[in-house]
Amino acid sequence: MHLPLILAALAATATAALDALKIVQQIAPNATSCPDPVSDPNKECRTAEQAAPFIAQSMEQYGIYSPAQMAAVVALLAFESVDFRYKHNVYPGRAGQGTANMQTAQYNLLYAKQIEGVACKVAGIPAVEGQSNQTLNYILSLVQPDEHNFGSGPWFLKTQCGSHVREKLDENVDQGFEAYMQCVGVSVTEERRVYFERAKKAFGLA
Repeated sequence: MHLPLILAALAATATAALDALKIVQQIAPNATSCPDPVSDPNKECRTAEQAAPFIAQSMEQYGIYSPAQMAAVVALLAFESVDFRYKHNVYPGRAGQGTANMQTAQYNLLYAKQIEGVACKVAGIPAVEGQSNQTLNYILSLVQPDEHNFGSGPWFLKTQCGSHVREKLDENVDQGFEAYMQCVGVSVTEERRVYFERAKKAFGLA
């Protein structure tokens, strides 16, 4: 590749990364810093600057390119993780529940089984029913590294919600978000709506 093309590619990559950071900062305005190690012994917290590259990468990995779909996913990730501070369920503390998407253990097992290099580590676990808390938390630990932690949201939308949810998001973003939340198993509370409104603005949808 000629030098001008290399420089152009690098410039495009840098611009995309900067745009992703600005978007994530708008949606998760409190993700500017993390607590000290004493307050965050598990070191789960990530700033918007740390999270943005992994979020952008995971959208590409799972083929989520629609602004409406991306807005919905990032809003959910930011809300569920409390602006990327947690990778596990803090209250009520369900074993095996976590990632930025705060998925329950059954979905984290499904997710783990579809990740190259991770699937082999859960091959002997057919289901989460009857498993010990230790095993459930082990499964969670496999999908908590940043590249998987932030990929859980796009993965869930793409593989667990069906094309009709993605289509509805593109047709009518507000109705689509309600359908997406139904797929997740929750309702659109005012707190969730605040994140989604910020996400719509960040992606130019409002």
